[in-house]
Amino acid sequence: MGLTIYLGSKLGEWLDVKFNNTDQLYYKIVSLIAVFIAIASVIYQVLQLTNKDSDD
Repeated sequence: MGLTIYLGSKLGEWLDVKFNNTDQLYYKIVSLIAVFIAIASVIYQVLQLTNKDSDD
């Protein structure tokens, strides 16, 4: 989860530098998307574990 958010923030920083954006807009947007992806991934994994346990 942390790695996903970290890589998203680094990608946003890189996009801000590449497109000369001083408002850090890409950083904010990509970081927020990375947080949602990380949370969705954790929820998916928990559901998989829960379904696996209920099959036993």
